[in-house]
Amino acid sequence: MKNILLIILGLIIIVSGAVFALGNKAEVMEGSTMNKKVLVAYFSATGTTKQVAKNLSEAINADIYEIQPKVPYTNADLNWMDKNSRSTVEMQDHNSRPQIVKDNFSTDNYDTIFLGFPIWWYIAPTIVNTFLEAHDFTNKKIILFATSGGSGFGKTVDNLKKSVSSSTEIVQGKLFNNNPSKEELKKWTEEVL
Repeated sequence: MKNILLIILGLIIIVSGAVFALGNKAEVMEGSTMNKKVLVAYFSATGTTKQVAKNLSEAINADIYEIQPKVPYTNADLNWMDKNSRSTVEMQDHNSRPQIVKDNFSTDNYDTIFLGFPIWWYIAPTIVNTFLEAHDFTNKKIILFATSGGSGFGKTVDNLKKSVSSSTEIVQGKLFNNNPSKEELKKWTEEVL
């Protein structure tokens, strides 16, 4: 009888220890997830993408970063019907890398980056490639979001993958043709995070 009680007591101790260890592991995992920071980075030529990025940042309590061209785009620069406009010339040359404002920005504190931009000629503007090539996104996840009057993502993901290391995951996210609410944005991020 003593042996049976000792065996039962031993099993209780083993099971209790295992449950305690799993509980601590769950706390560590949850804590490490909470320590990961999310960034919303965006390029906006007319303010449309900026508004979506701002709402997204507020909806998920993420830091926000604006990709700023060294030379701002004018309305004439954005005239896609003019073969000589700045945006048309840049988009015809996929190796074009418009200069961005240099600052002390670093991706070190972020694991996930939501990257927003308008769709130009079925891809991201080449200034987005400039941004990706200027920073280290190794082992990070980039989730794209874009604004467009009607164009889709096209070959955006393939084009942007050329500007990051092979360990960077780029996910085609969502195209917004309107200004979504913070609630809609939060729901979307819960699906992709």
